[in-house]
Amino acid sequence: MNKVYRDFSQAELDAAYNNRAVEPRLGPIKEDWERRSLALYASARVSRDLAYSSGPRQRLDFFHAKTPGRPTLAFIHGGYWQWNEKEPHAFVAEGMLAHDVNVALVEYTLAPQATMSQIVAEIAAAVAWLAPRLRAELGAGQAFVVSGHSAGGHLTAMAARLPGVTAAMPISGLFDLEPIRLSFLNQPLAMDYAEAGANSPMHLSLPGIPVTVAVGAAELPELVRQSQEYAAALKKAGRPAQALLLPGDNHFSILEQLARPDGALAREALRLALL
Repeated sequence: MNKVYRDFSQAELDAAYNNRAVEPRLGPIKEDWERRSLALYASARVSRDLAYSSGPRQRLDFFHAKTPGRPTLAFIHGGYWQWNEKEPHAFVAEGMLAHDVNVALVEYTLAPQATMSQIVAEIAAAVAWLAPRLRAELGAGQAFVVSGHSAGGHLTAMAARLPGVTAAMPISGLFDLEPIRLSFLNQPLAMDYAEAGANSPMHLSLPGIPVTVAVGAAELPELVRQSQEYAAALKKAGRPAQALLLPGDNHFSILEQLARPDGALAREALRLALL
């Protein structure tokens, strides 16, 4: 058997990162997310489609906390850099809004319309646009936590190294892109070895801000491994980091831990926001 990455054959590697294939209820789950997101847009005070650059998907939605001067959580959706939009993920803001924390939902261009390097640059542009406007224009405080799920977890780790970000919480993230490059997921991305390495948080300078690396214990083993190894690298480097392994949660149910005010991720995000 030809090994393409570690001890994985091509078919095994593809399966090791195929989150959709192991969740038979993904359709109903996403329908529920969309329903709850639509309800939140209708009930919350939100500034929609704020342009952080000129591209059609270079937009963010800002959900305002009730109290001025409160912290902000920016959330970056997942979808392996090639699927999804910000709007159906608005439901994740429910938990932080209940704690009187602002939430920014960040959109970005998807592959193949954008390369990995371009997507990373778009997130950097969103952070650079948002950070100085939190207090000056949006009525928020300067505390600025970046979080994101799956591909958004990877983009969170990249953004954690940027000025203005005060803490980060990648959820179910990807921190070494080499297995992605070698898998079916690279078809729209077309990363070569150099680009994968240049955008892998594991191989770059590590952020000095507080970082909580969260992952569900019931996720695919490769996702758990990547999160655990990134958290271990941060700790070994003396960074203020911790790992958060959530028992029973898979790659999709873990988002409920952020959407619920009493969820483990909502509580952790609040802790990071108030540091």
